[in-house]
Amino acid sequence: MTSPGFRPTHVVPGHGMSAWEAPDPARPTVPLDAFLPVQLVERRGDWGRVLCANGWSAWVDGRRLVAVPQDPPTADAGPLARTADPRPLLARAERALSGYRASVEHLATGGLDGETFHARTQGVRLGVVVDGESVWLYDAEQERWVYADGARLSTYATDAEPRAKAEPGHAPTQVVTPDGP
Repeated sequence: MTSPGFRPTHVVPGHGMSAWEAPDPARPTVPLDAFLPVQLVERRGDWGRVLCANGWSAWVDGRRLVAVPQDPPTADAGPLARTADPRPLLARAERALSGYRASVEHLATGGLDGETFHARTQGVRLGVVVDGESVWLYDAEQERWVYADGARLSTYATDAEPRAKAEPGHAPTQVVTPDGP
């Protein structure tokens, strides 16, 4: 049964994901199924609290969630969280693809056997989605997906494990009287 007004913002990655009762690795709960639609409702550092269609919620590594395709961030929506020149990452992606293609050519023409092909391509990770002026690139060095609008990059999702604890917020508010706390 779907909760009224449920609109997924993300889906669980294809391999599923661990979940916790609180943003604390010591309090695990039932893992989430692959491709489960969820709604991200709160963030605390790397942690994200998600709401499932049936109303159940859990804490997950919010960086690993896959965003449901929506309009990409734009310049008029305010500054992106992290800006960088996309050209170096595009050049690395181009070199990785060129190297992979050369290995495929050698394999196809009999210049490589399967074992050598495997050895040459082991560890190569590449991801590129181009849609008009928008591009999503996988940055293997930083283990993250980034979005670029042609001029700057913004982290979109990451492969890194969550930090052990959520980043602390401010201390709880304390009422102070003239006589002390």
